[in-house]
Amino acid sequence: MNDSLRPGLVIAAYGRHCLVETETGERLICHPRGKKSQAVVGDRVWWQASADEGTIEKLQPRRNLLYRQDEIRTKSFAANLDQVLVLLAAEPEFSESQLTRALIAAQAESIAVLIVLNKSDLGPLFERAWQRLEPYRAMGQTVLALSLQDGAQAGVEELEQQLQGKTTLVLGPSGAGKSTLINRLVPAARAQTNEISRALNSGKHTTTSTTWYWVDGVDGPKTTALIDSPGFQEFGLHHIEPTRLAQLMPDFSVRLGHCRFYNCSHLHEPGCAVRDAVGVEGGISENRYRLYGELFAELSQPRY
Repeated sequence: MNDSLRPGLVIAAYGRHCLVETETGERLICHPRGKKSQAVVGDRVWWQASADEGTIEKLQPRRNLLYRQDEIRTKSFAANLDQVLVLLAAEPEFSESQLTRALIAAQAESIAVLIVLNKSDLGPLFERAWQRLEPYRAMGQTVLALSLQDGAQAGVEELEQQLQGKTTLVLGPSGAGKSTLINRLVPAARAQTNEISRALNSGKHTTTSTTWYWVDGVDGPKTTALIDSPGFQEFGLHHIEPTRLAQLMPDFSVRLGHCRFYNCSHLHEPGCAVRDAVGVEGGISENRYRLYGELFAELSQPRY
């Protein structure tokens, strides 16, 4: 390998600019070699100095990669994750469709998911939301309760234990309390965000780009990190074949192999073990089955 290449970590990306952290903790702007920007937050890269900046020469092998999509295209945005934290709230009401997409995207990349329900102080509203998450707890999904109101600590310590020593992508819809959570866990987050924004000279609001924060490392080694991504990403699932969907949904996958037909789509065939379990206690919730059908139809559409 070229002796001038140095290892680094991509901690922010905006357009064709990346902010890379070196082994010594320094940060500098790097540009990708060539026309396409391939590096995303969480990537380990080999970079080379060039004047006061640098160029990304090569990506180190990735453990995993997540995609988001908009009306136009699918684009990668975070790599090398240990887990995804989906922050929901008792109010406003969360979208089960967005939650399902996040779970499938993570499962496809063998990434653990932590669902956290905020606003446990809201009583009946919280109980209703907690009940909506029962099918997810039943299929073995970790779901934690949390309250961030006025500096409350309910559930914070348990959450910190779940984050310790891991790289976690934090997602959540507007109003769920994601910014409050990150500022609670990373007191210097605002300062770091402003520093990154100035470095990238984006001239944009800091919430427009995905950003890496170290939770620890001030007086010791850096082992725990959060990646904040704006909004609740509409996960790109178009790299997944529709026939693979059921394998990526734990409440469906335990019933695979028991259908009459080996190539069952679980939509209309007789003798389908998945359909037989819908609405049955301990089976598949009707809402989860409806979401499966919608996603199957979406992923079956031709892409141009």
